[in-house]
Amino acid sequence: MNDLGLFVPGSSPVHRLPAGVKLGALVALGVASILLEGVVAIVIGLIVMLGLFGLAGFTPLLAWRQVKPLRWILLFIAVFQGWARGWEAAVDVVGVIVLLVLAASLVTLTTRTSALVDVIVVALRPLRFLGVKPERVGLLIALGIRAVPIAVGLSAEVRDAQRARGLGPSPRAYAAPLIVKSLRHADAVGEALVARGME
Repeated sequence: MNDLGLFVPGSSPVHRLPAGVKLGALVALGVASILLEGVVAIVIGLIVMLGLFGLAGFTPLLAWRQVKPLRWILLFIAVFQGWARGWEAAVDVVGVIVLLVLAASLVTLTTRTSALVDVIVVALRPLRFLGVKPERVGLLIALGIRAVPIAVGLSAEVRDAQRARGLGPSPRAYAAPLIVKSLRHADAVGEALVARGME
């Protein structure tokens, strides 16, 4: 099952909710998180979020995979907050971050990227008079979302090539080809956009 926060087809109640409703709920949660504090409130929030993952047909393991890439950053934040403001503040900050990451992941796991982009484009249309171009913003968002699996794929290609050559772990040997591959892909995308008149 997808563990990158990308759409997973399904027919659950969460999948069937309109994209606008889910994005609105995510924004509301982000605003409400400012007021969320205390171990009990954080735990309740996480339990509710895991319940929503279950309602969507996802396992707790998939929820963990959404947070796992951030584990060292979260540990650093927890240690720093614990040292600077106390363990309760550390729990509040780390708990809110985890809660928001899970909420954002649930939205992207249960909503097609095209539907999310369409909602954002519609929401930005009133800002045309300020010079905002909703369609271009939507394109940028779509490209950004698409870049995640592409970057992971390029990373896997470099690792496989290293193993095939019998090379051990080396940050320099890993980073250099990954950067080159990423730049080539970016050039190809840029040329394709220019060819379509998107300058």
